[in-house]
Amino acid sequence: MADSARFENGSVQIRKSEVGDFGNNAYVVACMTTGVSLIVDAAADAKRVIALAEDTNPIAVFTTHGHADHVGAAAEVSGQFDIPIRLHPADWGMCPVEIDEPIGPGDFQLGKAIVRLVHTPGHTPGSMGLVTEGAAITGDTLFPGGPGATRFPYSDFDQIMESIEREYFSLPDATIVMPGHGLNTTIGTERPALPDWRERRW
Repeated sequence: MADSARFENGSVQIRKSEVGDFGNNAYVVACMTTGVSLIVDAAADAKRVIALAEDTNPIAVFTTHGHADHVGAAAEVSGQFDIPIRLHPADWGMCPVEIDEPIGPGDFQLGKAIVRLVHTPGHTPGSMGLVTEGAAITGDTLFPGGPGATRFPYSDFDQIMESIEREYFSLPDATIVMPGHGLNTTIGTERPALPDWRERRW
């Protein structure tokens, strides 16, 4: 199930769809009891993102970080459902769309389910992810084969590695990693490569 477009753990369901020219992954995370959902990274193709949320009750567009390729459909999706766009305040200045509400780390009530939002600076100062039992949506912080890019002036390689170790590599090996672009992987697949990533510095 490493690249399944749908994940369930009995508490939440995660739906995934690739959208846009940059191969972004858009997600809908929904409480399996109530249908209350978060739309994660409404990156492009608003119609497809809206369809991904079919039969759920979205309460916010949760944006993992402020880069333009992750918010291309955010305003349209937000307007369709009359819900706020939420982003960590540290990334507001770089985000090309208007943000309605801040969001930060901690447990997040999603219907009758609870998911954990984590702050993972390094790719951007306000990068965040979402963790539930068995899966983690990692934005552009963790990918198959390494960390996200840290070539920007506001990025920091050591910081992104610290974020990955603290928030993601503490999870069980079987945890599915669902990144901001491309295929899924697992924590157990990626963790052994940590020393190599540190040595190569990317």
